Amino acid sequence: MSDLWTQSRQRARQSVEPLALRMRPRTLDELVGQDQIVGEGKLLRRMIEADAITSLILHGPAGTGKTTLAEVIAGATRRRFVRENAASVGVKRVREIIDEATGLLESSRVRTILFLDEIHRFTKSQQDVLLGDVERGLITLIGATTENPLFSVNSALISRSTLFRLEPLSEKDIVTILRRAIQDPERGYGRLDVRIDEQALRVWAIKSEGDARRALSALEVAVESVRRTRGRQSRKRADAQGARRNEGVEPCVIEINAQLAEESIQQKIAAYGDDGHYDAASAMIKCIRGSDPDAAVYWIARMLEAGEDPRFVARRLAILASEDVGNADPRAVVIAQACWDLVERIGMPEARITLGQCATYLACAPKSNAAYVAIESAIEDVREGRVLPVPMYLRDPNSSPIADASGKGVHLRDRKGEKYEYSHNVDQGVSGQDYLGVDKRYYQPGEQGAERILRERLEQIRRLQTQRRKGKR
Repeated sequence: MSDLWTQSRQRARQSVEPLALRMRPRTLDELVGQDQIVGEGKLLRRMIEADAITSLILHGPAGTGKTTLAEVIAGATRRRFVRENAASVGVKRVREIIDEATGLLESSRVRTILFLDEIHRFTKSQQDVLLGDVERGLITLIGATTENPLFSVNSALISRSTLFRLEPLSEKDIVTILRRAIQDPERGYGRLDVRIDEQALRVWAIKSEGDARRALSALEVAVESVRRTRGRQSRKRADAQGARRNEGVEPCVIEINAQLAEESIQQKIAAYGDDGHYDAASAMIKCIRGSDPDAAVYWIARMLEAGEDPRFVARRLAILASEDVGNADPRAVVIAQACWDLVERIGMPEARITLGQCATYLACAPKSNAAYVAIESAIEDVREGRVLPVPMYLRDPNSSPIADASGKGVHLRDRKGEKYEYSHNVDQGVSGQDYLGVDKRYYQPGEQGAERILRERLEQIRRLQTQRRKGKR
């Protein structure tokens, strides 16, 4: 009798629980995906199997299984599982959990896992209460966050934890999870006659973008909407035929095609926390540097759709124009400047067109980082090398003038008696003047675009300088 009552309660609870919650994996063997951390021989799996779990921080996009993995760890290691949200838990509650965990460990040798969702919101006061007991092993902390913990989690927690990144599930993984839900008679739809074509599964696998929760929610919406619609239709036919409600009603066949699958899944807003902000910007820059305009405009679209400030995109394009295109196409920086100015003036949504034009131009332009390398090398020498004095003949004569007999300032001379040579008075505008005092080459133009012309010109200049310096000796 007790077993029947327990089963009845479980069925009642499952009838109101979302499908994604009912289908949450309970063991390591039920987990789908994340082989990079829980596959055979991988670190986290070995830690679980050896019951050697230390404090962990699980980070990755939504729907990749962070909470599920924490619950599986608790079940596999037979530890008590306490779940809290770092944004709402207070110091009093943290102390209660520690006291309960300590008492349980002393009385029955059972350890406690404290699972903190949104751990990046953990405050300093909460951390101070918890850190000592975490370090002594009285409680095992498992944190979950969609942010990059290196940017968003306190360093004290990072130093006491092992970090694992969960990746978005593959399309194949999503299809596997959907099939399991369709076939499972206890937690899924195995007791119903659900027929879903392959294209519908593919729609959910693609549009869920690696989020198992979204895919299962779409399946649930599709099945329940068809189920209830068909149920109402069957009851109406039975009423029309004069039959009782439970008689003469054919079993409901639930058929779901690609169109219904499309209608059952909500358009996803691009995930774009602090981590996504930097990742998308990095992707855009690398695509333009790699001369791929198609990929470049995709990542710009991704940023704009996620609500990125278009001025940030314009700023990154302006930097890239000098850093990666440089003198291979001197017009690039002018176009980037115009783009930034127009984005400031016109705003969204029209600014997207200007950003697209600038990005595609920069992607197709010849590339050179010679100017960037030159200034970086010079800065490195200034910071780490000997600070070179400005040669006397290059200094401003008005700052420390030397007067001649007439009282007028004259060009300063160095110890060797060398004075400044006015380049416009020299043949071809190139003198043998030494402008640095050491033999150093920072700028080395490449062979791409306009920089080839600059290279030829610079080689000619340097030859003339060398010849004229030799002639002075």
